[in-house]
Amino acid sequence: MFPYLQEIHQFPYPDYRSMPRGYYYSPYSEGWWLWSDGALESDEIYRLPAQQQLTFVLVHGSWADAHFWDDVAAVLRSRGHAVYTPEYAGHGKDPNKDVTHAMITKSVVDFITKLDLRNFVLVGHSFGGTVIQKVAEQVPDRIKRLVFWDAFVLKDGESVADEFSPQMRQGFEQLRASSKDDTIMLPFPLFRDLFVNTATLEEAKRMYTGITPEPAKPLFEKLDLKAFYALPTPKSYVYFYQDNALPQGEGFGWHPHMSIRLGQFRLIVSDGDHFTDTRTRPAMVAQKFYEAGRD
Repeated sequence: MFPYLQEIHQFPYPDYRSMPRGYYYSPYSEGWWLWSDGALESDEIYRLPAQQQLTFVLVHGSWADAHFWDDVAAVLRSRGHAVYTPEYAGHGKDPNKDVTHAMITKSVVDFITKLDLRNFVLVGHSFGGTVIQKVAEQVPDRIKRLVFWDAFVLKDGESVADEFSPQMRQGFEQLRASSKDDTIMLPFPLFRDLFVNTATLEEAKRMYTGITPEPAKPLFEKLDLKAFYALPTPKSYVYFYQDNALPQGEGFGWHPHMSIRLGQFRLIVSDGDHFTDTRTRPAMVAQKFYEAGRD
């Protein structure tokens, strides 16, 4: 299905869990570094070359909040980058789940304009891809580059739900109908197989404790994206090829199904799934964001 994987993914240890403790290497990175329990060690065996200093705005996806980025943001900051992690309507401490996609977008736009952020790399994960599409329409002159990490890139007039397989859409509609506040809560077996498929059971259970019901309405809203597709903003797509949150069959999935819609874009690839690596390998995720955002 992905014939190029054998050519470009020459990891020295096919299963990163079997690597000698403390080491991680990617053929796309600028060197080796020490890591332990997902955190970048201070005594790196070979320090990464000096990095271009960037400003990142990280936008989370569904069934998450701004704390999703805590470990990745810490690594980026340790390397000298400025990092901002806005929360948006219907998530985090906001008790109101009756939100629209426009309200979510406004949350991020207001965050950016209030802090007067400029020349930043705007990263969207999963559902967050649709958010950065709409944010980019409103503040295009402030954005240095858009980075989509296993994120939805909707066509004009589409909704997120339009990209689900029929079985997935039916399942989410049933979960939505069974809720009392028009939300969708992921059952643990679904979360475990689709979002954290490379995690250990213990890791999966720990991450599941942070999952809260997701407002359903924004997932089914069709978005006008004509303005987005007229923007000249540089774009990158970060693809983790073990990400099973969307079906990987023909006509579905992250790359190339979503990514190709960006036109010209930079592609950054790694192993990893939808959620796990922000907790277990934040240094690797941070490095991929840097590679996607640098000049």
